[in-house]
Amino acid sequence: MNGLLSLLIFLPVVGTLAVFLVPREKPGLIRWVATLFTGAEFLLSLPLWTFTGFRTSGDFFFRETHDWIPSLGAKYALGVDGIAALLILLTTLLSFISVYSSFTAVTKREKEYYAFLLLLETGMIGVFCALDFFLFYVFWEVMLVPMYFLIGIWGGPRKLYAAIKFFLYTLAGSVVMLLAIIALYFFNTSGFLWWKGLGNAPSFDIVHFQSIASQIPPDLQIWLFWAFFIGFAIKVPMFPFHTWLPDAHVEAPTAGSVILAGVLLKMGTYGFLRFSLPICSGASRTYWVQLTVVVLSIIGIIYGSMVAMVQKDMKKLVAYSSVAHLGFVMLGLFSLNNAGIQGGILQSINHGLSTGGLFLLVGIVYERTHTRMIADYGGLSGVMPVYAMLFMVILLASIGLPLLNGFVGEFTILTGAFLADWRWAAWASLGVILGAAYMLWLYQRVFFGELTNEKNKGLEDVNLREILTLAPLIVMCFWIGLYPKPFFEMTAKSAEKIVAAVNPPAASESAPRMAAAGVK
Repeated sequence: MNGLLSLLIFLPVVGTLAVFLVPREKPGLIRWVATLFTGAEFLLSLPLWTFTGFRTSGDFFFRETHDWIPSLGAKYALGVDGIAALLILLTTLLSFISVYSSFTAVTKREKEYYAFLLLLETGMIGVFCALDFFLFYVFWEVMLVPMYFLIGIWGGPRKLYAAIKFFLYTLAGSVVMLLAIIALYFFNTSGFLWWKGLGNAPSFDIVHFQSIASQIPPDLQIWLFWAFFIGFAIKVPMFPFHTWLPDAHVEAPTAGSVILAGVLLKMGTYGFLRFSLPICSGASRTYWVQLTVVVLSIIGIIYGSMVAMVQKDMKKLVAYSSVAHLGFVMLGLFSLNNAGIQGGILQSINHGLSTGGLFLLVGIVYERTHTRMIADYGGLSGVMPVYAMLFMVILLASIGLPLLNGFVGEFTILTGAFLADWRWAAWASLGVILGAAYMLWLYQRVFFGELTNEKNKGLEDVNLREILTLAPLIVMCFWIGLYPKPFFEMTAKSAEKIVAAVNPPAASESAPRMAAAGVK
């Protein structure tokens, strides 16, 4: 399907223009126009799921290439593999849900609000589709602006502080990443600093840079790796680069939190998969580099869980749980074997579904009570039984109960970590226990016991629109938990290529084990 990716990228822009054509006095129509375009975007992305090429090859498909800035060698180059396709599907689903969930949550400046959500979708999909570094960087920066305004205008009491902090952190990471891109660009042609160049034509072609990875000197690879690392680790966010996350999550509107947790954090892990591991493969498998990233990941798992446990604000608790969950993802990726990388990819999707769902659930009760403090609740299961049931399902998915998606992701990551070093898996297992503890304790305090707060006695249970908002996430949690095979098949070939580049022995050793375990 020629042009599919361009259509996916720019349809939300058309939606933005359509939103601006609707009179401001008709907020209902503005909401439905935005819903229509994000819904159409989701339907348009479904062919990516049915395309069989991802399951037989780790190559890029749906490719489009056009000259853009010939003097620089920059091209409008698009293409997706199984990893990018899954993340695009997650993006279109969560964008649709975010718009649909905002009907009653946002009641001021609706036109700008939905326009920024649609522009954000363009930036996110563009990042996953770009096969040119220059184009990738443009889309990477495009994402930054809408999210800044979503937090800064429709956020909570400390929205400006959170928005500026988010902007500065991610901009700083972007600049360091840009330096790495420039270094690669010049090394490919005339040379960079004291490193002699390869003499190739000017290019920002990502696939080309992956193909010349073995020609990049080891010392240059180390510098490039850490430059990319800073850019992506802030986005993940890894410990100790995570401090912008709780503020951004707490102050953002519900839809902003869902997109932030569900998709924007995945930009960091995607960057590691697409650039750090295949292009800096020699640096990535260096013992102390791998160990540093793994140790930071494990610290993130344990630290994030322990800080989440002591939170008084439900949204902040979920925010810190993201630090722990993304620590698991990073541990999987830097196990540098098939199980770890495939587990890390799947857990990225799982985190988007379950944590996005938790933010939606917190937003539902916040809309009714205007408080997120855990102490203001208790006994909610008596007045909101359906809400309590939905909350329990998403919560169990988040803590990794068997038959739900989180279990499959965490188990596969721990398998990969165990194959790399059993001590990594042992330490990370603490996070599983801590995760169950702080989530179940949250549930006990909010839903069980006596209903002591008089204001909560008249709370309405979830309505049909809220159930419809959550239903796709719950279906996905059960689908991945019960039958994850199609998801593993979608990413298997791409993961194999990454493992072959970064850890050839693991590629030949772990593949039979994965096959024996039924994971392709």
